[in-house]
Amino acid sequence: MSPSLYTIPLPGGRALELGARTLVMGVLNVTPDSFADGGLRFDPERAIADGLEMIEDGADILDVGGESTRPGADQVPAEEELRRVLPVVRRLSDAGPVPISIDTYKAVVAREAIAAGASIVNDISGLQYDPDLARVVADTRAAVILMHTRGRSREMYERAVYDDVVREVCQELQTSIDRAVAAGVRFESIIVDPGLGFAKRAEHTYAVLAGLPDFAPLNRPILSGPSRKSFLQLALGERLPADREWGTAAAVAASVLLGAHIVRVHDVREMVDVVRVADRIAGFMGS
Repeated sequence: MSPSLYTIPLPGGRALELGARTLVMGVLNVTPDSFADGGLRFDPERAIADGLEMIEDGADILDVGGESTRPGADQVPAEEELRRVLPVVRRLSDAGPVPISIDTYKAVVAREAIAAGASIVNDISGLQYDPDLARVVADTRAAVILMHTRGRSREMYERAVYDDVVREVCQELQTSIDRAVAAGVRFESIIVDPGLGFAKRAEHTYAVLAGLPDFAPLNRPILSGPSRKSFLQLALGERLPADREWGTAAAVAASVLLGAHIVRVHDVREMVDVVRVADRIAGFMGS
């Protein structure tokens, strides 16, 4: 299906144009305990080099994170998170026109990262964890990605109980949107993420992915983040995260065909190819 068209304003007079084609967001985890790469990019210089390579490979957005959000992960003090991400955000924001997203739920980290050049806040909590984050987004006029989850990382699977997972996730995302707007965030600055794998069992995640068209009533662009996640093992069998590339490709293609505006991935070069082909197919659907 063809996604709706949106213009997402960014600081400095820039904007993200969403819907004409699917954008690819490259993941840069500047952490020692990332589930996806095992801490490969904990060295800021390595993260910067890989980010520049992602840009060359076709990334439209880079998402820099300094705290692992995998289930069971420990929280990181804001000072340490800032030490990890600020050098990376500064260098990559100076590198060119590709917008930088800061993957954080902490207001102080978001504010400092935006001052360093980030223009998007990617909040896994949907503004649930830090009551000051919405005000930072409003004050800086950054874009914000509101993801669906329930509880913190150590308890999220205990909260994965649904009668109708797509309907309930949609309702809870609407609550996050309302929370943001009430705090002064511009409605047109909001992107939603159904949170594949977060507070969802594998079967819930497949249902949410298949149900992406049902999020259209939110009237906001959709980010889909299936990359390397454990739900893929329901179909593939037990695999290490790095060995889930082909499963990720299938989920990315499905995301595009079901109307996602952005896909968040680790393997940028390969998934850019997947997205380009899926976009071509989507262009003929319903014509």
